[in-house]
This record gives sequence, C-alpha cells and structure tokens, in this order.
Amino acid sequence: MSILVTGGAGFIGSHTCVELLEAGYDIIVLDNFYNSKSESLKRVKEITNKDLKFYECDIRDRKGLDEIFAKENVEAVIHFAGLKAVGESCQKPLEYYDNNIGGTVTLCEAMRDAGCKKIVFSSSATVYGSENISPLKETMKTGGTTNPYGTTKYYIEQILTDLYASDNEWSVVLLRYFNPIGAHESGRIGENPNGIPNNLMPYISQVAVGKRECLSVFGNDYDTHDGTGVRDYIHVVDLALGHIKALEKALKETGCNVYNLGTGKGYSVLDLVKAFEEASGVKINYKIAPRRDGDIATCYSDPSKAKEELGWVAERGLDKMCEDTWRWQSQNPDGF
Repeated sequence: MSILVTGGAGFIGSHTCVELLEAGYDIIVLDNFYNSKSESLKRVKEITNKDLKFYECDIRDRKGLDEIFAKENVEAVIHFAGLKAVGESCQKPLEYYDNNIGGTVTLCEAMRDAGCKKIVFSSSATVYGSENISPLKETMKTGGTTNPYGTTKYYIEQILTDLYASDNEWSVVLLRYFNPIGAHESGRIGENPNGIPNNLMPYISQVAVGKRECLSVFGNDYDTHDGTGVRDYIHVVDLALGHIKALEKALKETGCNVYNLGTGKGYSVLDLVKAFEEASGVKINYKIAPRRDGDIATCYSDPSKAKEELGWVAERGLDKMCEDTWRWQSQNPDGF
C-alpha cells in the first residue's frame, strides 16, 4: 500500500516526502510543477537513498487521477497541491477558487470512486481570520478570512468536514499550519519560490546572498514588543513530522480531526532578522514600509491538542530554523 502525496515536489511536500520515506512508507508523488521543480524530487531520493513513484498531473485532471488510482494501490492521500500566494490570490481569485477548491473536489471524487477514504489536508492558520485573539485554538470560530487564499482553505475544510458527515468511512485530518521556515539540514532541499518571494524568510535569505537589495518590513507601529508583526514560525521538518503523526491517525481510525501545527511561540519580524544575522554572520539590509492591508499584529498557536492526541511537538528552535535556511540558501543561491 502506498501514500499519494499531491504537490509533493513543493517546499513542505518535499520535506514530508523525505520523512515518509525515512519512516518506511512507499510514496507516490503527484505534481504539475506549476510552483515547484523536478530537481527537488531527485534530491529527496538522494537524501533518503530510497525511490519513489512520480506522476506529472494536475489535481483538476479527473482522467489522470483515475488512472493513478486504478494503477496504484493507494491507502491514503496527503494533499498539499494548491496555489498559495496571498497577494496573488487577491489579483486572481477565480484561479485560486478553481485550482484549490475545484481541484480538491475532483481529488475527493476520484478517491471516493477508488475506495480510498483517508486524507490529510494541508490547511492554514489563515482560516482563523482576523478577529480571534492568540493563542489560536482549534475550538475557535473560523471564517472571516482576509484574502481568497485563506478563503479557499476555509472552504476546503468545510467541504472535507461535510464529506465525513455524509460518510463516516472517511478519515479526515485537517492540519492548520502557522509559518513554515527552515530547510532540510543537508542543505539539499529548501524553500524555492518563483520570482519575488511572498514570505518573509526566503526574502531575508535572498537579501543575505545578495539576490535582493533590501527587505521591506511592513509596519513598525503594531502593539508588539518592537512594533513589528509577531508570528509563530515552525521548522519545516517539524511540520513534516506532524504529517507523519497525522497520517498514522488517519490510517488507524475514521473521523474528522483538526490540529494546529505551530510552536506556540511568537517572534517578530525584527526578531527573525536578528536571529538570521546571527546564524549567517551577514547584516540584513532592511527598511520600514507602510502596513499591508489585512495584516494583524500578532498570530501564534496553541499546539497542545496535537501534543495530546498525536504525540507531536515542534522541537527545533528559531536558531535552528535560521541556520538550516542559511545552509540551503548559501549552497543554492539560485534555488534548484
């Protein structure tokens, strides 16, 4: 029996593939390389010294999905595939709704018809919207999202919840990520954004290697210890290991469960800059810019449910996140 990993060539997907292979799972990766590179999968094999199966396919391609499920003995799906840039989602909402929501519905239809009813879904802390006060708990109200990307995650959670309610043979695990950063400690795989990075850490690391001139810090007048926005940063390897624990639960029992994957600690933008400077020995050139619409002052998790029910806890600190990012970026200044 194999685990199908959609979007397995991406940042979080590739790191999860490493941990799946290391844990002894057979995996099949599905990716269309819209926002990823085939080189990442070569390096996954190199790191683990293990093989994987790969299909180049879009999650909206029902015929392609049906062929994979007919050919392979898929026991469960870990679903990463999706468009993920907040700013772009505001400019291209139809593309985001079509790809993320439409693609997930098509995937679930193919799974249902193949008799594969176990799914671990890559959700996001954005589903909590802007009204909840941190630390964010799974019992809090969701919705009130501030951009189409977050709204797609919110709707998909609802779709999967309704799917389980309609058919209790399903096993659904919804994982709400906070801010994944870091890289594999080998330096062989890491975050490799197309064009200008949307996320803070790859922007910092690209400034450090001279690829970008200056980091813009959006707002320094928030109600935080240094005026810059505070977020819960989690090492991508800890995040990947959270998926292994979630998969174990999905394979063992039916149900619909939701978990935060975060550290429970908040760090500001300038905390991250300072930690990265210490890890890399490079001074980061930054400037203060106006606040961005939709940004909130503070967002961090209460990860205690994942600890209690999955036996998972984030173990890697901010120093390790910065060290591993720097190793990846300095060894691969232009990415893959």
